Amino acid sequence: MMYSDNTVTLPAETLSVGGLTAYLQDLIAQDEHLLRLWVMGEVSSASDRGGHLFFTLQEPDGTAAVQCVAWRSLRSRLAADPTPGEQVLVLGQVRLYPQRSTYQLMVFQLLPAGAGLQALRRQQLQDRLQAEGLFDPEHKRPLPRYPQTIAVVTSPQAAAWGDIQRTLGERYPGLRVLLAPAIVQGHQAPAAIARAMDLVAQDGRAELVILARGGGAREDLDCFDDERVVRAIVTCPVPVITGIGHHRDKSLADLAADCCAHTPTAAAEQAVPALGDLWQAHCQRRQQAMTTFQSAMQMHYERVADARRRLGQLRLDQHLEQEQQRLGWLRQRWVQRVRYELQSAQRHCDALGQTLQSLDPEAVLRRGYALVRQPQTNTVVAHVDQVQVGDTLHIQLGVGAVTAQVSAVHSAHEAQPPPTGDDRG
Repeated sequence: MMYSDNTVTLPAETLSVGGLTAYLQDLIAQDEHLLRLWVMGEVSSASDRGGHLFFTLQEPDGTAAVQCVAWRSLRSRLAADPTPGEQVLVLGQVRLYPQRSTYQLMVFQLLPAGAGLQALRRQQLQDRLQAEGLFDPEHKRPLPRYPQTIAVVTSPQAAAWGDIQRTLGERYPGLRVLLAPAIVQGHQAPAAIARAMDLVAQDGRAELVILARGGGAREDLDCFDDERVVRAIVTCPVPVITGIGHHRDKSLADLAADCCAHTPTAAAEQAVPALGDLWQAHCQRRQQAMTTFQSAMQMHYERVADARRRLGQLRLDQHLEQEQQRLGWLRQRWVQRVRYELQSAQRHCDALGQTLQSLDPEAVLRRGYALVRQPQTNTVVAHVDQVQVGDTLHIQLGVGAVTAQVSAVHSAHEAQPPPTGDDRG
């Protein structure tokens, strides 16, 4: 290259950007092998856009990849549609796109060749981790309802970091957000993500972790199917939300996380409640409390008014007079009852007195009978066998008593009535 004071002399072989692209296109067009060639690879991602099939073929170890397209007009000729994880054999033509400086394989035919090696490895790893219980639902931890500090594991240059910051700031102002930087694409990503997760655990301030990455091709997300990332999520001391940004597939990191979202923004929305929603819920609860209180007060007012109305309808003086009359009537009944009971008791006592009087031994004696006792034993003589001639007896009369001596004893059938006055005459 030659320089002068004001001008630059360019070499004769210098090309413009367009010229370089045209030169490469000419090289591809002159190579008959690139115009029709067979390529075998593993489908890492596939999508249908307006009838056109766009998919990516890659090496089983992920070291190389090529973008492919099957136009809608040629799609009916394909033996099968591309399915992520399957090994396929495609026939196509290499095309160069100048605007993006990329090349693409335009596919004429696609033949299935069995399950891809990378998909088999991923399935084997998933089965082994599943057997260990790392994906069990009962191990999922609940997210904190009102976190104060959240850690984000992502690339500082990724759009996901900005989306998460903006969403968290809008929904939950005042939240402390910590960044644990990590590579989130490529072969170095698994180790970087695991180190970032360990850093969050050692720091100890975060109550929740968001592991995020923006959208991309499925092969760009292979790092989230790495065993190191899965175990870092499971061993994290706080809940983990993944927002890897892939709607169609779930990575092993998504299966291990306590909660997963399709995008980093959705992950941030699940991490914290919206301040506006909290305020609206608070206003609703306050309104419900006021409504309940007013309803209770209105019910009590109605009860008091009803009591006043019923009280006003009552004639207290009339009610008092009725009560006095009722009490007077009860008093009269009780007085009559007591008098009747007293009279009955008096009559009963009189009858008992008469009975007692009729049974009084002294009354019997006053009617002319005598009570004979042996003075030695003071026993009543009731039979002639109790006395003998010569015994001294004590005879109690109706008035006074005499002491007599037995001169004769007569048996019961020999007993004679006492002599009367006529007999003595």
